[in-house]
Amino acid sequence: MDKLQLYYFSGTGNAKQVAGWITEKATERGIAAEMINIVGLQSPSTPEKGTMLGFCSPTHGFNLPPIMMYFMFRLPRGNGNPAFLVNTRAGMKLGKKIYLPGLSGLAQFMYAILLWIKGYQVTGMKSIDLPSNWISLHPGLREKVIVSMFQHYREKTRSFADKILSGKKVLTSLYDLIQDILISPVAFGYFFVGRFILAKTFYATAKCNKCMLCIEQCPVKAISLVSDRPFWSYKCESCMKCMNHCPERAIETGHGYLFLIMWALYAFVIWRMWAWVNTFLPLPDNFLINSIKFTIESALTLAVIILFYRVLHYIKQIPVIRELIIYTSLTHFKFWRRYKIRKRTGQLHEGA
Repeated sequence: MDKLQLYYFSGTGNAKQVAGWITEKATERGIAAEMINIVGLQSPSTPEKGTMLGFCSPTHGFNLPPIMMYFMFRLPRGNGNPAFLVNTRAGMKLGKKIYLPGLSGLAQFMYAILLWIKGYQVTGMKSIDLPSNWISLHPGLREKVIVSMFQHYREKTRSFADKILSGKKVLTSLYDLIQDILISPVAFGYFFVGRFILAKTFYATAKCNKCMLCIEQCPVKAISLVSDRPFWSYKCESCMKCMNHCPERAIETGHGYLFLIMWALYAFVIWRMWAWVNTFLPLPDNFLINSIKFTIESALTLAVIILFYRVLHYIKQIPVIRELIIYTSLTHFKFWRRYKIRKRTGQLHEGA
């Protein structure tokens, strides 16, 4: 092997940082290494003989982000080229020395099988548990925790890179195979329903000064101006870049209104709907019927969320409604920290 092509996708910068550490190690070993951002890259090139391929991506909903997923399905057949997979997961830290791992779901084993089918030798499978950046669910981690996690996983990443670049196989992600298979149904639910609902929870408050950074920097071009305000489309992959990088902290998640919609939908609509159906056609309680009911409920929930988001975009100009939305959003409060990668003496690099 005399060349490394490392394809990556990154939102807040975690995956790009990992790709950078691997490229750094390859350069130290005298291997020509190229980091390739897949954003805007339509067709992957056919790899030359003697070229190793790497794929580095965050984990979204216990799977690869759709943009990386579609990219890998378009990948041309290989000629026995070595290839490796690296995914960043939502890592946490407990105390001073305990690093808590995230879960990969489909993000590793499904695409290792895909690479094998396409004629590649899978020589590396590794998950890197960098700080979780999912600000819709929890505040960003403290600065000292972020720094310590980056220092810890930088060394693990470089060690992994050193081994695979020397021709060894490192398939440590297989140790997580059982829990990843168990969590994989959630990945399917996220792909078909969850990601579209999450895309409709983002909104810009009155603090938005229309600097356009969120629109210009969105990796998948999911944000546009509608009625002179940012509007998130179904293409949004919830990478959290816009929320974490907004200089005015104007982008927030509508926790309150989402909870209200879900509660009203299930308490007054879906419950009554099935009660009405059962008066005419009693439904048995079995796996098939429950799966059909779940599919119908998911489709109805998605339709309602999408419709309400469009309405909300306009009615939030009413002061009472606007204030209600703002003060029922956890991301509005100062204690809800944002997540950013900052430069740290050659160990941390500004994320993309």
